[in-house]
Amino acid sequence: MRITNEILLKLAKDTVARSVKEDRSLLAVYLHGSLLRETALLGNTADIDLFYVHNEEVRVDREIIRITDDVHLDIAHHSHKVYRQPRELRQHPWLGPVINGCKILYDPQHFLDFAQASVRGQFNRPDQVLGRISSLSEHARQIWLGFHLEPKEPNAQDVLKYLRAIEHAANALAGISGPPLTERRFLLDLPSRMDVVQRHGLYAAVLGLLGAPLVDAETLRAWLPAWQAAYTSIPETRTPIKLHPHRLLYYQHAIETILSSERFQDALWPLWHTWTLAVSVLPEESAQHAAWSDAGQHLGLLGVGFSERIRALDAFLDTVEDTQETWARENGA
Repeated sequence: MRITNEILLKLAKDTVARSVKEDRSLLAVYLHGSLLRETALLGNTADIDLFYVHNEEVRVDREIIRITDDVHLDIAHHSHKVYRQPRELRQHPWLGPVINGCKILYDPQHFLDFAQASVRGQFNRPDQVLGRISSLSEHARQIWLGFHLEPKEPNAQDVLKYLRAIEHAANALAGISGPPLTERRFLLDLPSRMDVVQRHGLYAAVLGLLGAPLVDAETLRAWLPAWQAAYTSIPETRTPIKLHPHRLLYYQHAIETILSSERFQDALWPLWHTWTLAVSVLPEESAQHAAWSDAGQHLGLLGVGFSERIRALDAFLDTVEDTQETWARENGA
């Protein structure tokens, strides 16, 4: 099957049409994510990000539905109460940009039209932008502070916190010029966002925080079987929704595609982040956990190297905070 944006958009509209007939609680539906880019594909795979707004409480927050091996639906379910104060959503670091840039597919009562118009009003005003990005950098600093005050041998949950700090800090600057960076394209899109704030060296800084200079393409490629083993070993009852079985090829093909490019190190974020998430729900004595631990030692993200990474994270956050302050001052925020 040859996948195009047009085919994906038709699949999205057809899905919404069926859902509206089957679920009388649907108040509105909108589309967001990679399908709104020039190309949604990475590694010839894509997801279709739909947000269902219901006029009652929701029973399931998110679901993954397979269309083909290469395409799946990623549907978030929200109660209408989430949108009750749309002006406040302008400063929400994740949902604000989603609503601002979304494509409305179903809205017979114009509920979303009103919410989107309210969010878009003054959305790019400097004080609104600062409100969104400050919450991200502050959370990243809180994570660093926890590591600083209570240093210990890190486990998978600690590494996830560390990655979250990097993600939020990077998005604190990326949010000045656009929506948050997505997981598969996190490092791919990071340089252009850093260029906007004239912090060209921060892309290299993030690579350093991840241990990318310590690995080559062949090393990363050699880790893929262990990554896949961890992914497929998660018990069904403990599977994080992000690692749903239907998303395996979505990640795998993207990682392999990036590994075959000149910027092969950009594959490290989706590889290491999903691998760590998988291992975090597996027994520490498992073979899958041991393979991840060996890779973490190699990257300097486990063992004695982790304390050095925490010191480097502190310096990175200083730069992020200084950049925010400079941008706010220059833009009257």
